[in-house]
Amino acid sequence: MARRMAAKVAQAWIELRADDPEAVSALAVARAHLPVGARVAGLRRMRLVEIVGALPAREQVESLLHHSTQFYNPHKERCAVRLAPADPAPIESSERAVLIVEREGSWRPAAERWWRHETGEPVEVREGTAWVVRLTNPQAADLEELTLVRGRRHGLLCNPHSQDCRLAEGTVPLPWLHDPPAPRGARAAGRTVPASPKRSAR
Repeated sequence: MARRMAAKVAQAWIELRADDPEAVSALAVARAHLPVGARVAGLRRMRLVEIVGALPAREQVESLLHHSTQFYNPHKERCAVRLAPADPAPIESSERAVLIVEREGSWRPAAERWWRHETGEPVEVREGTAWVVRLTNPQAADLEELTLVRGRRHGLLCNPHSQDCRLAEGTVPLPWLHDPPAPRGARAAGRTVPASPKRSAR
């Protein structure tokens, strides 16, 4: 019997080639309504897809991703593939990444079926949204303050009632979507922000 390959992880970072209306709108709202908005110099939005399983060599993984509309539209989007922790994510050194995951909507079963049909190997595919933030003279709590909605003037990117968020501190984790949630208050590379919104002082 043939020996099965060990599970590996591939990340696909997918971004619109043209200006992203949702990112442009989010930046405008942050600057107009949030105290932290004055320090937000840039905001980008990407789809982050993770594939976990017995993956083939890099060239074949990239070919599968780039030649299937199951993952992205090459006419409208660009895709960067990351297969090892040392591979850089498409993020500048001055930027920070935040992962937003729908609690009930991260699995991509159609993509899993397509991959198995093409390769004969089962995989797990999940998708989330990565916001890439550039801050001017950032303070320690700025990224969390921009991310987690806690009131009309606090937070923008993550609704804690239906979504989870993780802040990348330093190198973006691989895996990130498939990583188990970090303990509350942990300072890991992909720290999970507690989902319960804080009550404002009266």
